[in-house]
Amino acid sequence: MNSTEPADDAQLARWQRFRTSRNTALAAAHGWLTLTSFQWLEGRPAAVELAPGLWSTDGTAAFLTAAAADGLTLMENGEPVDGTISAVLADEESLMWVQYGGDDGRQVVVELAMRADKYAIRTRDSQSPAFTEFDGVPTFDFRPDLVVEAKFIPYQEPVDVPIGTANPLVDGVHRSVGELVFRLPGTDHEFHLQAEEEKLGALTVTFHDETNGESTDEWRKVSTARPRPDGTVVLDFNRAINYPSAFTPYGTCPMPVKNNSLDYRITAGEKEPGLF
Repeated sequence: MNSTEPADDAQLARWQRFRTSRNTALAAAHGWLTLTSFQWLEGRPAAVELAPGLWSTDGTAAFLTAAAADGLTLMENGEPVDGTISAVLADEESLMWVQYGGDDGRQVVVELAMRADKYAIRTRDSQSPAFTEFDGVPTFDFRPDLVVEAKFIPYQEPVDVPIGTANPLVDGVHRSVGELVFRLPGTDHEFHLQAEEEKLGALTVTFHDETNGESTDEWRKVSTARPRPDGTVVLDFNRAINYPSAFTPYGTCPMPVKNNSLDYRITAGEKEPGLF
């Protein structure tokens, strides 16, 4: 099958449903498109940008001190913050903690996050231009030839591989459960991508390719269904999507493992949103 061969109607319809669902998810209230800051908490109570109150951490818990006049309320129950509150998270956990602003007091949500074993906050503003002006992620045209069959070769045990993230101060770990082995049109060699396991046995691969930095973001990811009994999966690069860090500088999204780089132009899936 070559890149000029059209997709059949059912295949194209499934992809269009996927795109509609993806754009709807990105446009969710206080979702990734609303991020407006990422700030580490200090050891003493201190003001932060874009949110009232005094914020701090003792390394184990995070603390917020505010008066009722500051207008902060708890996301959990809408109760006003009047005094000092605290929360404890494990590494990589997040908590939509408090909200404030706007006519309804809910314009901005402050997310508490634990990253690299340190506490940080991220503000999520429903009036962020990236959110209010969003009208869908630009994509390449559907490429039927970039829907390929891959063979999943599981490792005997998962392997934790240290990786970088979109934030240079935050390290990450890729839990590789095996490799997806496949060929791409016009190539004479196999590709091997390390995969992570998701819910219900689905697989996700994070990868570089030769369109990165030109028409696509620095890396993307694509997911498959749970492998069939014979270990095969459909790897559909038309469903390659951006991480949140493509839309905001405040993400801590994982980079690909070292070997997940394709010497190939994957002109399918999502493009870099800031370029189109």
